Amino acid sequence: MRVERGITVGHLLAEPRLKPILRLVAGQEGRGRPVDHPRVQKPGLALAGHTHGVVPTRVQILGETELTYLEGLSAEEQRQRAGVLFGLGLSLVVVTRGVDPPAALMQAARETSTPLAIAEPRSSRAIQSIHRVLDGILAPSETRHGVLMDVHGVGTLLLGPSGIGKSECALFLVERGHRFVADDQVILSLLPSEQILGRSPTLLRNHLEVRGIGIINVRDLFGANAVRSEKTLQLVIEICPWSDDEPFDRLGLDEATLDIFGVPIPMLRIPVRPGRNMAVILEVAARNHILKAAGHHGAQKFISTLMGDMEDPVGGPADE
Repeated sequence: MRVERGITVGHLLAEPRLKPILRLVAGQEGRGRPVDHPRVQKPGLALAGHTHGVVPTRVQILGETELTYLEGLSAEEQRQRAGVLFGLGLSLVVVTRGVDPPAALMQAARETSTPLAIAEPRSSRAIQSIHRVLDGILAPSETRHGVLMDVHGVGTLLLGPSGIGKSECALFLVERGHRFVADDQVILSLLPSEQILGRSPTLLRNHLEVRGIGIINVRDLFGANAVRSEKTLQLVIEICPWSDDEPFDRLGLDEATLDIFGVPIPMLRIPVRPGRNMAVILEVAARNHILKAAGHHGAQKFISTLMGDMEDPVGGPADE
């Protein structure tokens, strides 16, 4: 299921990664305005009267260059230029380097109810921080039914029919020191780096459903190190009911993938049956994925060695 992404100024300012560095100083009435573009804009030309190309729903950044230009104008010119800029219906204007905005900007923000904030870092660092947050929020996203774990540093998505034991596998892995990300609903987002980022819906964060016990809070039970808020997806494992008639891969030569937003993610199908220690099997799958990524493919090496032995058996060719 695709998730429609969007954010308001109020939600953006409340983001944990931005809250410590962004402070709203005017235009509080505009906190409901939308931000729908993952990249900020520097409207220096707009202060000079050229407003073509300004996208109101992008975060507007005013750094040292823009403020120096504005402060070099007369008080009347400052009011006029600020009025033109803020009259465009901007969603959010951010002044960087922790400096107090000029009076003309404060006045224009109040008159137009445009949110005006101060960022403590300089422009480059403020822009990087805002981009990181917007990349995650505004990226193309979808929700999948499954469980997301960090196993040996490998973001592992567990898929399978309801009741197959995905949540129980997650609990076993947490007990063995691995980290829990999401249960039941996993939000997958495509980042600009062509990576897939997985996370839990806010309401379900840190919670895991275990049949017979109910909903548990993994963070409260196992500590802060047992959970993480998000993880890049690197491996998909589909847990399947055991069937003697099902042709499950026994050599490890199949290189199946699952396509998510056009990105192929390595995928395994692992059958479950009573007596199988799924936690250990999933750990081995993650370790084997790490080895493959490093160029060490155990199954291919075994087959190559086997074929070499068949072509050149020990003891040389038999006498005729």
